[in-house]
Amino acid sequence: MTEAGTEDDEFVAMRAVFTALKGLPDDEARVRVLSYAASRLGLAAGSPQAKSIHPAVEPLGDGEPEAPAPATTSPSKFATFAELFDAAHPQSNADKALVAGYWLQVCGGAESFSGLAANTELKHLGEAAPNITNAIDSLKNQKPALALQLKKSGKSQQARKSYKITVAGVKAVEAMIHG
Repeated sequence: MTEAGTEDDEFVAMRAVFTALKGLPDDEARVRVLSYAASRLGLAAGSPQAKSIHPAVEPLGDGEPEAPAPATTSPSKFATFAELFDAAHPQSNADKALVAGYWLQVCGGAESFSGLAANTELKHLGEAAPNITNAIDSLKNQKPALALQLKKSGKSQQARKSYKITVAGVKAVEAMIHG
């Protein structure tokens, strides 16, 4: 493909993104969509590619540029899951599952995680959820969703499922950490 063809493809993609974002109700929704897309494409928050997009994201309407997002807790701050769990102090099974997913995905750098992996981390601390699937389902059912189910391997209800913590889920864990 020629360089001119690449520029045309980029322009078409930018137009499609602009059109899709323009239809969203507010800037918060637009930022959530952009953050999710960047995450799915592997553009880490600290990467040069992401820095060229964020924090200089401007609202689609007229007005001042959006303020940069507040600094988040560095995942490297916690050397072990036990330290993260103690700092977050989750109370419900859903919150415990959220913190375990955060550990696996954000601190561990995994693209996704399984309920089994999350519950295994919790078991090591003596905090296993009686039904990890129900705990994660409650995260999925919140608005905004704190977790997403990415895939299911198998046809039974007990089939292995793959999950991802959303941007809202990451913020929820960070709010737990900061009290």
